[in-house]
Amino acid sequence: MSNTTEKNNRVYICGRIATEAVFSHEVFGEGFYEFFVQVPRLSGQTDVLPVTISERLMGDGLKVGEELCALGQFRSYNKLENGKSRLMLTVFIREVLTQRPGKNPNSIVLAGYICKPPVYRTTPFNREIADLLIAVNRSYNKSDYIPTIAWGRNARFVSNLRVGDKVALSGRIQSREYQKKQADDSFVTMTAYEVSVSKLATFDDDSDFDIDDEFDLYSLSHSADAEHVKQ
Repeated sequence: MSNTTEKNNRVYICGRIATEAVFSHEVFGEGFYEFFVQVPRLSGQTDVLPVTISERLMGDGLKVGEELCALGQFRSYNKLENGKSRLMLTVFIREVLTQRPGKNPNSIVLAGYICKPPVYRTTPFNREIADLLIAVNRSYNKSDYIPTIAWGRNARFVSNLRVGDKVALSGRIQSREYQKKQADDSFVTMTAYEVSVSKLATFDDDSDFDIDDEFDLYSLSHSADAEHVKQ
């Protein structure tokens, strides 16, 4: 993996394991497992995030209720459900940490390309929001497609961006429940995962932009109301 793709997608989470690990898939003889982790927000609320980990990193096993602090990447993949392809997201663990490197338990840094026109809107309480889908390059010519949401001044800034623009951002991964209407007019509760943006920047040339200088993975203050825009 190149140094650039290493930097493009980095996650730090620290929380309590909420579910038993379930076998997911195998790659070159190495098994991977999935489970959920409860990660507290600075506000006191909790996000329940999907996690994927190699059996090699599990050691003697990870038990429900244990604390997990880890570094990884926020990855996407397509899953076929009822004949339709659905974008799935997971925190892919690459390193389990033995101690907390910072107080903030949920940090993410991404750099990639806008791959859909941003959607800007306001809430009934006149709060500005913009949805942004970012394509983040990975090794072996793969990409992860990460939904993000910006607020306030950041949302106004994002609304002027175009498909193909390069962006870098920092924030936190959040889970959000919503009601989806079914064919029989009933509703089912679904969970969406997205990056809540606290800081973002646009850039043209990778050689002129150092993501490490712009964003610190561990010490960021990830309030959804924090509005810092750099262009």
